[in-house]
Amino acid sequence: MDIELTRYHVTQKVIWDTFIRESKNGLFFFERDYMDYHADRFTDHSLIFIKKDQIIAAFPANEIDKEIFSHSGLTYGSLVISEKTKTVEVLEIFTLLINYYKNSGFSKLLYKAIPSIFFEQPSQEDLYALFLNNAQLIRRDISSVLPIQNRLPLANSPARRYKKCSKLNLEIKENKNFENYWTLLTNVLASNHGAKPVHSLQEIQQLAEKFPNNIKLYEVTENEELLSGTLIFDFGKVLHTQYLANSEKGREIGALDYLIVKLLEEQFQDRPYFSFGISTENQGRFLNEGLINQKEMYGGRAICNDFYEITLN
Repeated sequence: MDIELTRYHVTQKVIWDTFIRESKNGLFFFERDYMDYHADRFTDHSLIFIKKDQIIAAFPANEIDKEIFSHSGLTYGSLVISEKTKTVEVLEIFTLLINYYKNSGFSKLLYKAIPSIFFEQPSQEDLYALFLNNAQLIRRDISSVLPIQNRLPLANSPARRYKKCSKLNLEIKENKNFENYWTLLTNVLASNHGAKPVHSLQEIQQLAEKFPNNIKLYEVTENEELLSGTLIFDFGKVLHTQYLANSEKGREIGALDYLIVKLLEEQFQDRPYFSFGISTENQGRFLNEGLINQKEMYGGRAICNDFYEITLN
């Protein structure tokens, strides 16, 4: 079918980004300004597939030793394909992709599949190609998602906290300056989980400046006092919460419940899905029941984030 494969080069940034934005399953994560913000931590080994001088697929990937990942630094990976790319072409692309990495000396390909709720058009040709190439399911995370326009009623606890907060003088606003919130988030993660944000303040501020329509911070304040907040990653069909945090006072009054309900009812009421992220640990083998219970109290229910492995040697 005369499909050509080439390794991505920085000189192809514009055509790569254009293709990602026009594809049927591409996410803003895959644009180079996002992928390359941590380029010093990952050795890129992405591929582009061309037919009749047009890009028909792209594969965001990095290498670690003798293994290929799609992509270690991103929540999702997957083969990104155009609306016109057909199943038979995807099967050929996978053959080219596997043979290329195998002939380049790599021993394994680890592949993250994008959940279907993110697709602009049906786009699971890759799952069939993985099956034909004897890919093994090696990890499955549970992620909680809420259908905004057909959501279940709030559980009693968050409903009570929301009602309580509704009587207070709370303000919800978008904030372009992340500094105060990042201080709160960092302190909460350190004291409650012994952890820290994946992104530094400088990194997330730079990413938000590059992707102002996709990365937004919403805060709850009372008389200018920061009580709660969440970062929203906006994928169009899916809104994903990232970095939720409450101050001590915010936790006492339920400010985070108030924020989430208000976002669902007023800011994003016309969108299809609201994602709370995964509640699994240890490569999906351990379910954090307390964490998933919190998400399910809002009406979130499960989808799966799947990881596959293909042995190349």
